[in-house]
Order: sequence, then C-alpha cells, then structure tokens
Amino acid sequence: MNSAITLARRVPPMRMLLRPLALLWRQRVLLRRMTWREISSRYRESVLGLVWAVINPLLMLSIYTFVFGFMMKSRWPGQGDNKLQFAVILFAGLIVNGLFAETAVRCTTVITENANYVKKVVFPLEMLPLVVLGSAVFHAAISLGILILANALVGTGLHWTMLLLPVVIGPILLTSAGIGWILASLGVFLRDASQIVGFVTSLLMFLSPIFYPLSAFPQRWRPLLFLNPLTLPVVQVRQVAIDGGVPHLHTIVYAYVIGLAVAAVGLWFFERTRRGFADVV
Repeated sequence: MNSAITLARRVPPMRMLLRPLALLWRQRVLLRRMTWREISSRYRESVLGLVWAVINPLLMLSIYTFVFGFMMKSRWPGQGDNKLQFAVILFAGLIVNGLFAETAVRCTTVITENANYVKKVVFPLEMLPLVVLGSAVFHAAISLGILILANALVGTGLHWTMLLLPVVIGPILLTSAGIGWILASLGVFLRDASQIVGFVTSLLMFLSPIFYPLSAFPQRWRPLLFLNPLTLPVVQVRQVAIDGGVPHLHTIVYAYVIGLAVAAVGLWFFERTRRGFADVV
C-alpha cells in the first residue's frame, strides 16, 4: 500500500495514464514486426495462408445469416421484415466480443509460451500482450470490412459515420490491453487462468447486448450492463456502422478515460509482478 502511494506521488496522474500510449509509440517498430510474425505463423502451414483471415469471418456471417435469418426468422426491433439484418447486427456485436475475448484468453499463456524471452533482460516483456492484441485487431479489422460490405448490400447501406469506427473501437483496445497485461501476469502464477478467463469471457458475451438489444433489458437494471466492458463498444459500433448515428462526445471521452485508466493500471501491475516470472517459468 505504501509503495503504491509513493508511486502515485512520484508519477503525476496524467503521466501515468499516458504511459501505455508512450510505450506503444516507443516500441511501435518492434510491435509491428512481432505482430506480423504472429499473424503469419498462424497461417504458415495452411494452403490458403492469409486468405483464411477473410474466409473465416465470411463463413461465420453466412452461418449467422442462414440460421438466424432463414431458420429462426429472427428480427431486430425496428428493422422490419429484413431477414438478413439480424445477422449483420449480430455479426457487429460478435466482432467486438471476438476482439476482447481472443486477447483476454490468449494473454493468460503468452508469457509461458514465450519463456525464452523471460530471462532476456533487454527484451520488453510488456510487448507480448500487445502482440496478442495486435493480432486480434488485424482479424477484427478484416471482419469490420466485411461488416461494412454486408451492411451496404443487405442492411441499411453505407453511412459516413462508418469513418468513426476507429474512434469507438479505441477504448476497447485500451481496456483489452490493460486486462491483457493483468492476465498475462496472473497466467504465470495461476496456470488455470485460461480456463477461468474462457468462462468469464463467455459470461460477458451473454451479459452484453450482442444477441438482444439494449432495450430488451429491464430499465432499472440497464445501467448495470455498462459495467461490462463489451456493452458500450457493441452499442457504438452498431450505432456508427449500421444506424448511421453519431455517439455523444461526452460518452466517447468517458470511454477513453476509463480505457486509459485500465491500461495504466494493467501496465503498472505487469511491471510490478514481472520480477517473479523467472522464478516460475
């Protein structure tokens, strides 16, 4: 407790909040190279290679369209009789969930899987969770491109507000980075972390408005949904990509402040615990 107070006094709050962004800028070249290596290694043994990064989300969108549009005939409130719109709306929410869940689950083992880096004093271990996040962002970006195309063809069309997608995605990236740092550290000492996190991410998916609209949740309990880190980005991605709406400025600012705070705490926690990695790995 005393060490935390001393650290807070020594490092100004604003500087501490911006440390994750400073790290990202300082190590941008290393991050780019390692992320590309991570992405390439995933498809290295496959015949189609990186083409699978496009095929997989296309197949998932096709399955959603068939199951929810034609088999279950699901309808989203306010979307009329469009059989395909529900699948597009569902796909938008699952992109956000996939980005967060992939980062969280894979970060629990990222240090143990790269144990050779742990005893290299000069290597910045804090970059490993960011590499996992970078890979997830790459696949999410492809899925968002498919979402835009699908919405233009069978949904509500193209909206200029789609240009705001990077803005509304930014906070969940910061939050994912912070949680990724914490889970990467915990995963070294708690080897069952991946099983626990897998369950928690599934729970968060069903407790966010992915399969149902926000209005379906009781009014008095609705604010509790926003304690889920997925709720706001899911709502805002749909708002700018499908509805053509513009999020409120104060909501965006609030999301970025929370995201920066989570990232700063996660980086601080990782740096405080990394000294014990070599004794365990």
